[in-house]
Amino acid sequence: MADRAWEEHVRAVDRLGTSYTAIPPGEPVRLAKQTTNLFRARAASSAPGLDVSGLTGVIAVDPDPADGPPTADVQGMCTYEDLVDATLPHGLMPQVVPQLRTITLGGAVTGLGIESTSFRNGLPHESVLEMDIFTGAGEVVTVGPGDELFDAFPNSYGSLGYATRLRIALERVAPYVALRHVRFDDPGLLAKSIEEITQTKEHDGRPVDGLDGVAFAPGEYYLTLARWTDDPSGGIETQVSDYTGQKVYYRSIQQRQTDLLTIYDYLWRWDTDWFWCSGAFGAQHPLVRRLWPASRRRSDVYMRLLKLDRQFAIADRLDRRAGRPLRERVVQDIEVPVDRLAEFLDWFDAEIGMRPVWLCPLVAHRAWTAYPLEPGSTYVNVGFWGTVHVGPDAAQAPKNRAIEAKVHELGGHKSLYSEAFYDADTFDRLYNGPALAAVKRRYDPDDRLTTLYDKAVRSR
Repeated sequence: MADRAWEEHVRAVDRLGTSYTAIPPGEPVRLAKQTTNLFRARAASSAPGLDVSGLTGVIAVDPDPADGPPTADVQGMCTYEDLVDATLPHGLMPQVVPQLRTITLGGAVTGLGIESTSFRNGLPHESVLEMDIFTGAGEVVTVGPGDELFDAFPNSYGSLGYATRLRIALERVAPYVALRHVRFDDPGLLAKSIEEITQTKEHDGRPVDGLDGVAFAPGEYYLTLARWTDDPSGGIETQVSDYTGQKVYYRSIQQRQTDLLTIYDYLWRWDTDWFWCSGAFGAQHPLVRRLWPASRRRSDVYMRLLKLDRQFAIADRLDRRAGRPLRERVVQDIEVPVDRLAEFLDWFDAEIGMRPVWLCPLVAHRAWTAYPLEPGSTYVNVGFWGTVHVGPDAAQAPKNRAIEAKVHELGGHKSLYSEAFYDADTFDRLYNGPALAAVKRRYDPDDRLTTLYDKAVRSR
């Protein structure tokens, strides 16, 4: 069975190469992919794209290698939903599982991902042991840690090529996850506690395997401490919760101090309601929720609904009809050093006023070319996704530009899956543009792939 999977993988890579040769010279090389988790515009192209249709699975899982951690060989377009389905039967999971089911492994590595284990394991690319990358020159290059292409690949968003195969380290996991929701009233104490837990991997003498949080309002902050457990009671005398039905996970954080989930439901706890954004489509209304099939309450469905809203400007038309100011879409993930978190949250409350926001600590274990985080230092990802009524200036994105400036001032970075407005010089300083360009010249000498700046800022 494993041999057949490898043979099918080789054939899929061959088809990918054939599709590359069909793209006319001078036309940009990009994926022939209909779905996306990006929140920025992508330029349309009439040229054929790269055929990645056969690169969507798990090739092999090695649960008990002779030395080193358990591993999986995974195709680049495999979703984390399918990857988790392949590893959990072995009692294993990827070291970081981004929150949304349809994020692909290759996408999370080249475009960055994050989740509650990132305070221990960094970002998804830190668990990659080896990659096959299809370059702009139409070649497949196998690279590992220390190779310039490997180190520059995270945060390159396809500007250096596309991963066809990734070998990743896995970690052992228990069947259940016991949760504690700890409230904080002061953002400074919140930040201090994040740093302490990140350093010790425990809280009140109990181990912490997963750490994230939610800021619901000024003075109302929660950290959720997750612990893997074999005990179906979680040691907290509670029944296993189910947030795929009528209950909404994020609301439970305010309503209870402890909780218990299966590991599967914990990994996808945010996907059912797209964190809290499903409310924009009525999916949290009790009546609508009963009528809305549970199998259709998931992030990719909401993304399709959002695409329809953009296509027909539904929200803008309703605002105009109701006499409300025009909205600016503010969909961003940013990272600031933990000791600047309180300052950012206070500024965000005063200047943006969007709630709730997600908090997720992370620590990079080594240096990476295109996303320069200080190794060993604690950062906190702050995620906020919604709209703000700003009036006639909405098209100029004043809130997003202010966020960029503040994050830069605080020594942080922002993820590039959404709109960015940096000038070229600032962008190069933040994301190590000259080093990225040098790698691109070597592996894409004819500039077939769009540059990172053109993708992230110019939407080309």
